This record gives sequence, structure tokens and C-alpha cells, in this order.
Amino acid sequence: MKKVSLIIIFILTVISCGSDALSDEKKIDKPKLKTGQEDKDARVKARLDSMFTTWNRLNSFNGSVLVGRDGKILLQKSYGLADREHKIYLNNSTMFQLASVSKVITATAILMLHERKLIDIEQPFETYFPGFNYNGITIKQLLCHRSGLPNYIYFLNTEIGTSGGKFTNQQVYDQMCFKAPAPYLKPNKRFNYCNTNYALLALLIEKVTGTPYEDYLKKELFEPLGMKNTCTINEIDSNRIAKAYNLKWRTEPGDASDYVLGDKSIFSTPYDLFLFSEAMYQNKILAPETQALAYAPYSKEQRENNYGFGWRMRDHKDSVKKEVFHNGWWHGYRTAFHRRLRDKTTIIVLSNQLNKNAYHTYLIYEILDNKTGQDTLQLVDGE
Repeated sequence: MKKVSLIIIFILTVISCGSDALSDEKKIDKPKLKTGQEDKDARVKARLDSMFTTWNRLNSFNGSVLVGRDGKILLQKSYGLADREHKIYLNNSTMFQLASVSKVITATAILMLHERKLIDIEQPFETYFPGFNYNGITIKQLLCHRSGLPNYIYFLNTEIGTSGGKFTNQQVYDQMCFKAPAPYLKPNKRFNYCNTNYALLALLIEKVTGTPYEDYLKKELFEPLGMKNTCTINEIDSNRIAKAYNLKWRTEPGDASDYVLGDKSIFSTPYDLFLFSEAMYQNKILAPETQALAYAPYSKEQRENNYGFGWRMRDHKDSVKKEVFHNGWWHGYRTAFHRRLRDKTTIIVLSNQLNKNAYHTYLIYEILDNKTGQDTLQLVDGE
């Protein structure tokens, strides 16, 4: 009887140990196999990285890049130097002057105020600035560059050069009222890209909110969206920015007009612009119907390419290919912020050297859409 009991206890012990062993085996983390989409994304990342790495080695690109699709970052990487003299390399937190990409943010801020009924974009600018001596120009025409106004960069060239420091938006407005330079065109005659439009829009934001332009952006956009590395030139830490260079690696100096805001002089990173882009896709900033206004073409004289409210557009009649974007060029900076609405693609290329490859986003789309061979690399810029 005792033998039978011992045998039963032995068998139960073995079974218990075996069960524990199986349990432990289940706890072991086995390597996950990549899904088909993960494998595709990895190949896309490798091809994009190879292209930008090759350009950087050939002195044809120096900057930071982010490519995302449907909320997923496919590539986020920096290539080259933030400060050549001190051999400081770019990183994901290095800030770039956005140049005219800043117009996207200014237009968005105006449309936020339009949604809140603090601004009516159909109203003339003189409704808010009664002393303005160019009558009949609406906020809408400023947004889509159909005001016909002259460009302050040119008609105030002397004043900016002799200002001895920081030329401001208020000075632009005051000088326009004092000098009354002739307009280029009658309002709404045709599209005429002009920095004055967005300098005035920044001033309008300050007028209706009672808040400095940079403070309004920080409170309503940058902080809520987590854009921790974005600010205007008035708040920039020079140790955090990429220095601007020409093609021969000579430093591109700034000037007093850098302090005119709205048309330029926001500093940011690709990741912060990605946060902005995603918030737009998710309708966190503007309602879908307001975004539809921003992405609509307002210049019928232009065919495939057009301009909305702060956004250029390509293939605007094609719901599959339609892209909204803005490029920038100021001093040594070249910038590109492109979005394909159908598949929520975001492409951001920020460069601190005057290489044209910053603008060749069509090659990125070709890789995303698998239109080029896996080992094909194109050197577009010859510098």
C-alpha cells in the first residue's frame, strides 16, 4: 500500500514539474516576425535613408528629414552639420528657420480666429486698421496672395538696411501708410506672391487678440500640440539652431528684416511640423470645412498648381494625387513641408545650406509609391 502511495506521489510530482516547465516556456519572449507592411516600411526607410546619405556625401544635401504616412514615422534623421566651424552635427532637436513655410502657420492662426468669429476673412483689412490707405483688400485676398500689394522687402529695402537692428511688422505698416508705394495690381486681379500680405496678417492677429504674434502661437498652437522646439526669432536660442550656409560653406548673414514676422522667421524641427501636420489630419486645429477652405484653389488663371490659404497645391483637381505644401528660401535655409491628403502623407525637409535637393520631394513620393527600383538613386542637384 505504501509502495502504491509513493508511486502516485512521484507521478503527480513529475506532472507538476512538467506543467511548470511548459508554463515557463510560454513566458519566453520569442522574436516577432515582421508583418508584410513592416517589411515594406523597412525597405522604404532604407531607400530614403540611402538617398539622403548619398546626397550628403556628395555635398548635395545638409539638413534634417521626416517622412510619415497615416500617423507612422517612416524616416526621421539628420544629415550633416549644424555648425561647420565648430563641427557640431545636426540632430532631431536642431531648429531651422522655416522661411516661407511660416506662412502655413500664420494662415492657420488666422483661420482659427475666423472660426471663433474674431476675424471675418471676407472683410477688408481696413475694417480692422482704419488708417490703411489701400482700400478694398480683403483678408481672404491677403491669405491667397491676390491683394496686389507691393513687397515690403523691395520698397523698404533702404529703411530696413539703415534701421540699425530689428525691423518690425508695425514699422512695415507705418512705412506703407507714410510712403504709400504704388500697388503692383488691382485687388483680386491675379495671383501675385507677396511677403507683405503675411506681415500684415501677423499684425492682424495681434490687433484682434491683444497678444503678441509669438505669444498667441505659443498658447494656441505650439504648447497644445507639444511643439517644444518651435518659436519665433524673438525667442530663439542661438545655440539650438542650424547655422545658415551657402554652397561654398560660407555663413549666410541675417538682417533687420528677419524680425518681420508672419511671412517667415518661425524656427522649428521636422518632428514639430509632423505634430502640426498630424493635428491637422485629425481635425484638432481646424474643422474639416475650414481646412477645405484652406486647401481650395483661388487663382483660376493657374491650372495644375495653385494657392489656397497659406498652402500651395499640386494636382488640386485630382482627389488621389492632390498635395498641399509650402516651400521656403531665406538666407541659407531651404525648407519643404508637403502633405498628400489622400493617404495622410507628410514630408518635411529642412536644410541649412542652399542645396536644391531639399525641394525634390517628388523623389520621396516615388519611393513611397514604389515607382523607382530598389537600388536606384538619383542625384538631382550637381553641387
